[in-house]
Amino acid sequence: MWRSNPKAWVTRKFFVEWVNLVFGPTVKKYLQENNLPVQALLILDNAPAHPPNLEDDILEELKFIKVLYLPPNTTPILQPMDQQVISNFKKLYTKHLFRRCFEVTERTNLTLREFWKDHFNIAIYLQIIDQAWLGVTTKTLTSAWKKLWPEAVAERIYEELEPGVSVEEEIVSLGKSMGLEVKERDVNELIEEYTQELTTEEIQELQSQQHTEVMQEIGFEESEEEVISTSEIKEILGMWESVSQFVEKKHPEKVATGRASDLLMTLA
Repeated sequence: MWRSNPKAWVTRKFFVEWVNLVFGPTVKKYLQENNLPVQALLILDNAPAHPPNLEDDILEELKFIKVLYLPPNTTPILQPMDQQVISNFKKLYTKHLFRRCFEVTERTNLTLREFWKDHFNIAIYLQIIDQAWLGVTTKTLTSAWKKLWPEAVAERIYEELEPGVSVEEEIVSLGKSMGLEVKERDVNELIEEYTQELTTEEIQELQSQQHTEVMQEIGFEESEEEVISTSEIKEILGMWESVSQFVEKKHPEKVATGRASDLLMTLA
């Protein structure tokens, strides 16, 4: 499910939509297809987008979902994603980001500054995010439940996580290859920069800001917008894939920067 927001926030409105339109139906389908009891537990942390009375907003056909909230100030200790999953993902993302920058500066005449300023776009971001997430292993995801649900994690999993040091060293090596002054300490500071749990005051402030955003969105939604169907989107993506393959074949040096669209504009 894709929704836009000027602040790139998940608002309560968006979260409830996700539960009713995506999470609930997907879980129900999975349980039914696998002949499992139709019941589910949704565990939430203390985030501004999580309504305190979410069960009241769940659709009637999805009432099999029960909601459990983690105690305040325990997110870094218990939340599965905080048990090396996020940190491993960030390390892998940074590694792939540095590698992309290094490859482009080596294969083209672009400087790092030129590539970053004029050619780095959201499409490249998404590619790097995809690579990084695929690099997070099943073992890491499984072990993340150790503190919250230890019975579900086999003992042998605990000692089989991805080594973090080698990833950090590779990031430092790639950075130095591009003339950057990077140390392992810098990498660790980057990874840990946003790991602190929000205080009650910060959450209240975010909730207030989100309420303002929602009210503004309601105003925008009053004006009708043209809706593009799924089939039209698929057709557009198919045509763009064909164009991208043509550009890659004829001008591989341009594709390295991730800006095939710029080349098409100049050719036109």
